[in-house]
Amino acid sequence: MDNIFKIAKSEMLNADTFLLTIESERIAKKARPGQIVHVKCGNGTEVYLRRPISICSVDREKGTFDLAIQIRGKGTKILSNMKPGDEIDIIGPLGQGFSLYPKHRKIIVVGGGIGIFPLLQLLKDHPADNKKAILGFRNRSLVILENEFRQSCDGLFIATDDGSYGEKGFVTDILKKEVEKELPDMVFLCGPIVMMKAGVELLKKYNVPCEVSMEQRMGCGIGACLTCVCKVKKGDDWEYTQVCKRGPVFSGDEVIFD
Repeated sequence: MDNIFKIAKSEMLNADTFLLTIESERIAKKARPGQIVHVKCGNGTEVYLRRPISICSVDREKGTFDLAIQIRGKGTKILSNMKPGDEIDIIGPLGQGFSLYPKHRKIIVVGGGIGIFPLLQLLKDHPADNKKAILGFRNRSLVILENEFRQSCDGLFIATDDGSYGEKGFVTDILKKEVEKELPDMVFLCGPIVMMKAGVELLKKYNVPCEVSMEQRMGCGIGACLTCVCKVKKGDDWEYTQVCKRGPVFSGDEVIFD
């Protein structure tokens, strides 16, 4: 079948987050930063719905792509037990990814927790001359993929809630300092809603455009159901739109953060 692939590698990144490397020349070739795949969790019926997972990185030469996944429930727990050689059912790549405009010469990516994952390939693929990354975690033990991000950007900043690693505080505090030093052409955000809302509001004050990646639970992943809706502006009003179909990446000024 076209959506059955083999796992090439499985490793734990920390106590509750793991990485799967999947063999698929088609997905590796077609995937754009910010897109997702829809993953079936095992072959049984105990987990009915697929899980939407952001593509973390791709190796187009080897024909593989990586999924970094946090164990949050029964489905992701099943995925964490999969081993190299196992087959996995994946639909993708799906959705709208981040913009990769050559005119954006200076960019900043801002991620919180598991929201950092789709930003790694964005840094690798974006044609900008100057790329900075600001990543936030609760504490030192949860810091992951630091070397991978450091190798993919010109400046890496890490914030932890308790100050056990990097700078103590919020990623938006670091973002404010960096924006005040030099205005970027574009900022990309992914993480908790409260973080992205604060980031978008901050950037509006400096007239800096941004894009946000919305993390929503999905049913079908292809726009056939209404499970993954979020609020977006429509003229002077608003409407619900499907994250899997119009997103998961949106312009920061069109999303209504509740």
